[in-house]
Amino acid sequence: MSDLLNIGASGIRAYQNAISTVSENIANSGVEGYSKRSTNLSEVAASTTTITRREVTAASGVITTGIARSGDPIKEAAVRSSASDLASSDSAIQWLDRIQSALTNNKLGDQLTGFFNSANAVAADPSATAPRITMLDAAEGAASAFTATGTALAGIADSLDLSAQDSVSTFNGLAAALAKVNDGLSRNVPGTNGSAQLLDQRDQLLEQMSAIANVAVTADDVGRVTVRVGGATGPVIVQGNDSGSLSYARGNDGAVAYQVHFGGNIYAAAISGGALAGIADGAQRLAEAQQQIAQVATGFVDGVNQVQAAGVDLDGNPGAPMFAAGASATDISVVLASPRGIAAAAPGGGPLDNANLVGLATLRRTGAFEGEVGQVTTDTASALAAKQTIADAQATIHDNAVADRDSVSGVSLDTEAVDLLKFQQAYSASSRVIQAARDIFQSILEIR
Repeated sequence: MSDLLNIGASGIRAYQNAISTVSENIANSGVEGYSKRSTNLSEVAASTTTITRREVTAASGVITTGIARSGDPIKEAAVRSSASDLASSDSAIQWLDRIQSALTNNKLGDQLTGFFNSANAVAADPSATAPRITMLDAAEGAASAFTATGTALAGIADSLDLSAQDSVSTFNGLAAALAKVNDGLSRNVPGTNGSAQLLDQRDQLLEQMSAIANVAVTADDVGRVTVRVGGATGPVIVQGNDSGSLSYARGNDGAVAYQVHFGGNIYAAAISGGALAGIADGAQRLAEAQQQIAQVATGFVDGVNQVQAAGVDLDGNPGAPMFAAGASATDISVVLASPRGIAAAAPGGGPLDNANLVGLATLRRTGAFEGEVGQVTTDTASALAAKQTIADAQATIHDNAVADRDSVSGVSLDTEAVDLLKFQQAYSASSRVIQAARDIFQSILEIR
């Protein structure tokens, strides 16, 4: 009789746990980072008795042996890898788009074209005041466009550094949190709901880290992970309960360096994925754009001033500089005060002479300033378009990887509804076993 009661009671406890697990799955359906759980049920080891040398096996009920968390390490790794690739492209797109805007919004190429065209108008009527005023205004426009473009590119560089530092800080915080999760896993009993919750946190942290920098992950039997930055041969940043830190630096040439500080040592990290890889790509493209625009500015200012010095102005005086550069090559200002100072004539040519302006036409052709500005703009646009195409493909790959992972670890409400009904019926049956045992026991007591 007591065996019958024990069987029923064990069923009540076991199926109550199973119902609780199903309820938790349903409640967390659609919650990002949650992996479905299942209750492992096992039959209690049977006991045997001997009656006149015959063995009789007695059923002894059911027990909960643990909570199983659904997941596939290979599919998780695929999600991290695809997320890292996509984040790298998205980050590069962000910076390329900003560089492209800086190169086009100030219409530097158009301003240069306007300047050289205005010089042609002066050449057509060297003694007239109006064309000279227009040319000086065009010079102001070109100088302002150079300055605005240079300022915009410098602003992008500052923003890029801040973004990189923020990403590195976030990455280091995630690494520290992951070390604490490792510590929690070492203290929790595997196969419990607490352990499953920690494993969910672990995988969420790893996915967030992968979006910042590509990582290689290995796990031990209880789920504690060792994380390397930049791939399987990269430096360790999380191991057991210890975590290191990542640092960022950018040189004037646009080269970006990442280093891992761990255990008192410093290691170079070759990051090829995540937002930090995209930042490195953006930094390189930005440095190239700044260098090319600076070269155009220097050639333009020096060339125009040399043409001015070779001629005489409307009053017969030697030509004075038209432009001056400030702290940077693109910090340009017009220093020629009067439109009469434009040196259109060759020395001794007189007010109607335009011979010196031939030098500007030659400078325009040999310097190819408008073409250089157009080329750097086109190169940036081409790089941006290529990255966008790659990102579209990577987004599809990532979506498929997530769907593939969720097919294993995600919650299906239809499946959970079936399991809930099954365990409720089993619970009800166990209750009836107990009730039947009570009725039998009561009937025995009532026998006189």
